[in-house]
Amino acid sequence: MTSEQTIDKIALAALRGIAAGPLLECVRTVGLHDFMRMPAEDCVRITGGGQGMYKCLATRQEALDEARAEYYFARSHGISCISILDEDYPSRLRDCDRPPLMLFKLGEADLDAARSLSAVGTRRASPYGVSQTHKIIKELQPCSPVTIVSGLAYGIDAEAHAAALETQMPTVAVVAHGLGMVYPATHRDLARRIIENRGAIVTEYLHGMKPFRGNFLERNRIVAALGDVTLVIESPLKGGAMSTAAQAYSYGRIVTALPGRVSDTASQGCNALIASGRAEIFTSVGELIRQAGWEQQEQNALPKQGNLFEALDGDARRVAEFLAGNTDPVHMDTLVSHTGIPVSQLMAVIGEMEFDGLVVRYPGNRFAIL
Repeated sequence: MTSEQTIDKIALAALRGIAAGPLLECVRTVGLHDFMRMPAEDCVRITGGGQGMYKCLATRQEALDEARAEYYFARSHGISCISILDEDYPSRLRDCDRPPLMLFKLGEADLDAARSLSAVGTRRASPYGVSQTHKIIKELQPCSPVTIVSGLAYGIDAEAHAAALETQMPTVAVVAHGLGMVYPATHRDLARRIIENRGAIVTEYLHGMKPFRGNFLERNRIVAALGDVTLVIESPLKGGAMSTAAQAYSYGRIVTALPGRVSDTASQGCNALIASGRAEIFTSVGELIRQAGWEQQEQNALPKQGNLFEALDGDARRVAEFLAGNTDPVHMDTLVSHTGIPVSQLMAVIGEMEFDGLVVRYPGNRFAIL
């Protein structure tokens, strides 16, 4: 791709005043190069655009000037410019409503990774939310690589990125400003570590754009789109995480929420999502893997069941063999009666097997072997 083609694509994204759909239809009709340069009257006549298109076209030279400056900034800082007209534009994002016309990416992370989890939550995370964020992402490690997507904000976002780094999983931070800065500034070191560990910082904004309030809501639609699953770890009734969950739900994506005590403000949003049916209740990482459809790939990555049982001993082996002989998830009471293991001891064994990614917990205190 030539520099002129890239500049034209950036300029297209910098145009204002008309929706992306009609804009792209016009580009398909006359071609991008001509669209950015032919007389506005001719373009409107050929494409059938109205007064709004005419006003939009009047800003083309300004957009081209901005795009040229952006191109050279991106080139000098190792930033990739990914247009919706390019084949490598993220497929998850392309298929959603209002996809950005241009993405700027700093870092190596694959935005089309096979498995991707958007982890979001409140800026005022509780110790429970922090510990659960790290626990959940750590437990995803046997299913790795899973790309962890979040927004680089305080609280759950930052913890999700940090947990991904700790487990050496790729992580993508979608930001609400240009790549000429890092916001919040206290997360500069976190951003640096994300890049150094083959993650990425992604935005739809030109490098000089500041983090205006409205940008954060726009950013959330990208966070929601890039994940196979959106996991809400903690959220009050109103906030950015609820916005992201709503976007993911509208895309038909899996939304799951970590339940909390009814007295905890930070869990009220999660509980409301579950109660309304807009989110599944998060019960275990194994269940999340099943919901996402990652389980078959995960099974292929694990030892064969016969070898697995040989590696187990005692109570764990008895549980695994019994579960493997059942096609449906087995209730805890049934496990107790058939294995003869006392319930308190069995719960500890099951907990360890869940942590090791051997058993998946289903609603109703039922279990199955992975």
